[in-house]
Amino acid sequence: MKTSYFLISIAIVTIFFMIELFNPFLKSITVAILLTIATSTLTIYLEKRISSRALATSIITIGLAALFFLPILYCIFSFANFFNQVEQQTLIKSLNEIKSFIEQLFSDFLFLNEFFSNISSRIDIGKIVQNMFSFGAFLGTNSLKFMVDMILILIFFFFFTLYSTPISSFIKDLLPLKKEDSIILFCESSNVMTIVLYSILVTAILEGFLFGFFVSIFGYDGLLFGVLYGFTSLIPVIGGVIMWLPIVIYEASTNSLSNAIIIALYSIIVISIIADTFVKPMIIKYINRRIIKTPTSINELLIFFSIVAGLSTFGFWGMIIGPAMVTFFISIMHLLKKYNDDFKENAS
Repeated sequence: MKTSYFLISIAIVTIFFMIELFNPFLKSITVAILLTIATSTLTIYLEKRISSRALATSIITIGLAALFFLPILYCIFSFANFFNQVEQQTLIKSLNEIKSFIEQLFSDFLFLNEFFSNISSRIDIGKIVQNMFSFGAFLGTNSLKFMVDMILILIFFFFFTLYSTPISSFIKDLLPLKKEDSIILFCESSNVMTIVLYSILVTAILEGFLFGFFVSIFGYDGLLFGVLYGFTSLIPVIGGVIMWLPIVIYEASTNSLSNAIIIALYSIIVISIIADTFVKPMIIKYINRRIIKTPTSINELLIFFSIVAGLSTFGFWGMIIGPAMVTFFISIMHLLKKYNDDFKENAS
């Protein structure tokens, strides 16, 4: 047996046992690696500005915790606190009143009234509320695990980012590829992942801030609704509607029709049209040009489906894992195309 084959066999067996050893932390390590890849260009940019790798890594880690993880924790605790304070019967009564208001609203339109009556007859408010409280109990029991996962991700992210240069150099030398091909593979994956992460953050922060600030004027929890709107805004077309439509219905059902109209118009015109259609692409284009060395573009529909597939397969962290798997696959395909073109040229 050749020495190389023997070493490869030993390496495969060792990798198997390493995966078994770190299996409880595998998802946290994977998410941390993907976040490290996605923020690599920003880390390099900061390192050049402040001339310190450790300080740049600390700033990125703190910023990631503040922008991404702390809002999630706030939502979890807010929902858990809400379900602990609200009585089921009170909530059932309020939801039934809203349901009755909607039925009266469509009663003057024969087609819509019949359509909505068929839908509302299948809606069991009591069962919905019971499921909501079950979900609240689930949040309470799993919030500690979620916090531990986030702390582990931040720890792994810090060290992966701090030592990313020697780690990436070692992996590039280890791969059975030409050095320039390894660089292309890493850079293309990093660039696309960066665009994915920045597009998610820009969408969530911009639209969440606009919505949260505005509804706080009407007495709602601006931070909570802003974070929720930020996450729902990742869903194209209907994302924002999921958040502002229930508030509009609630305002209209409590005899605040003017507030309902104002919130609806603001959400459609300012957020959906101006911010989402015009402002967000300009910000992403600016980030793409100033921070990323080799600007790239990716189909937004592909990002959407990869996020949805990731969420359904891997849970919450699939929002990051899904696009990473798709972008890495695309990079591999581009590299295969390059090798295929080179082979055809040599053959001819």
